[in-house]
Amino acid sequence: MSSFLGKYYHTVDPKGRVIMPAPLREVIVTKYSNSRLYITNAAFDKCLQIYPREEWARLEEKVRTLPKMDEAVKYFLRRVVAPAVECELDRQGRLLVPYEHRQDAGIQADIVIVGQLEKIEIWDRAEWDSVTDPQKIDVRAFASVLAAHGL
Repeated sequence: MSSFLGKYYHTVDPKGRVIMPAPLREVIVTKYSNSRLYITNAAFDKCLQIYPREEWARLEEKVRTLPKMDEAVKYFLRRVVAPAVECELDRQGRLLVPYEHRQDAGIQADIVIVGQLEKIEIWDRAEWDSVTDPQKIDVRAFASVLAAHGL
């Protein structure tokens, strides 16, 4: 496996630790040489995103070239870059999710961890169920947009 894939249901322990699913840990170890991780808020969704160091560096390089006075760029810097925290998995494959990040994402106990190719997302289970409910979207509009992208 060379990308982060899969959907996993887990819980956050009382100390704020999350067990990283084995298939995702394997990608971290093999593709990213067990690199440190960066955890931050998603720009527009109520979830957290985890990037391996190499992917975070790519994102930083893109952001560095953007006009810093642009309001959308300022928002991105404030929402995604500023709260980013470097972290690592412990020996048991757990990740400590900082309290502030859990609060920002509305994460309580039941979570969903999802692979998103080059990054990992952590969602509160109720929020995940809400945003992935096909009855809550305009299926025809989404299908049209995705078809235009070749999907």
